[in-house]
Amino acid sequence: MTHKNISALMALFAFAFLFSGVASAQQTVVGKPAVTNINPDGFPRILDNLSVVFKIKAPDAKKMQIDLGKLYDMTKDDQGFWTVTTAPQVPGFHYYSLVIDGVKVVDPASETFYGTGRMSSAIDIPEKGVDFYDVKDVPHGALSSKYYFSKVTNSWRRLFVYTPAGYDVNTKLKYPVVYIQHGGGEDERGWAVQGKTDIILDNLIAEGKAKPMIVVISNGNVSASGGYTSSAMAAFKEEITNNVVPFIDKNFRTLADVKNRALCGLSMGGGQAFYAGLGSLDCFASVGVFSSGIFGGIANPTGKVFDADKEIPGLLTKAQQFNQKLKLFYVSVGEQDPRFEFTQKEVKKFQNSGLKVQFASFPGDHEWQVWRKSLHDFASRVFK
Repeated sequence: MTHKNISALMALFAFAFLFSGVASAQQTVVGKPAVTNINPDGFPRILDNLSVVFKIKAPDAKKMQIDLGKLYDMTKDDQGFWTVTTAPQVPGFHYYSLVIDGVKVVDPASETFYGTGRMSSAIDIPEKGVDFYDVKDVPHGALSSKYYFSKVTNSWRRLFVYTPAGYDVNTKLKYPVVYIQHGGGEDERGWAVQGKTDIILDNLIAEGKAKPMIVVISNGNVSASGGYTSSAMAAFKEEITNNVVPFIDKNFRTLADVKNRALCGLSMGGGQAFYAGLGSLDCFASVGVFSSGIFGGIANPTGKVFDADKEIPGLLTKAQQFNQKLKLFYVSVGEQDPRFEFTQKEVKKFQNSGLKVQFASFPGDHEWQVWRKSLHDFASRVFK
């Protein structure tokens, strides 16, 4: 038997102990349970200083670690419980893994999320004074799953559609639509689950800070080619304009005109919004680019320098023509994101050329807390 197979078997045995020991491990009360836990009274638990306590029963495991931004070695007691307390964590949504005898696995005590090119455990660290993505006593809309046929991929594809509170009551009322895209290593589940799109919109609309709107969350993985170029984005542009938008206009009560459509997204999805949105101003009048790497700050083996006017002809040299068509051009980024400085510089170029752009930055790196805030901010500005 190979070492790889032995390790895999050890991981499976460890899992058996993990499942059998969860209930016992939950007897010790310390800190507050993470909202991402399956058992609301279990581990991991978050301390007041935002450190995280993990406690797992795996008596036969030889070595246990937690991979949460860095590796933390766990300590085993005479009852077979492994524990560790991490350093204080930055508020936000963080993926993590259990490492059992060198094998990374999901934590059976945590919900799992698709967001790193695989299913992962994650923990949501609360931010003091921030509650715009908490469920509140307000009218709630609905998040539904729909399937449509894509002529680009020649397959049935799923998307999620948020409809605001009251959509099913007043059946004559029509709504503007935001199309929102996920990042690399994600799919349509990202904004529906990690992003908490429906909760954010429920609260904004109830507070009168956003117009009632439909939000469409589709899968942007339509092309095998990579890179932030017009050619690489061509398949997505065809998908969103020729397949997704017509499907939504046919099946939902939309205000089916350019001024009532917006396209936005995070990271890879931000690049898609930039190219497909600004390249399709006959379809979208509002564009939002959240934490995109198109401006720089990511691996760039070719050394290519971003040229906005080359990628979107006339964006800088004919800025006024774009201003006349755009109701909103919005760019955001996390202040600890490697993309921050590059994004700031590019926004300055936009502004110096006369292109109207609204810019926002938020504390945080390249992660969901920044993107939730970006959606919250964008949704409060669009369709005004």
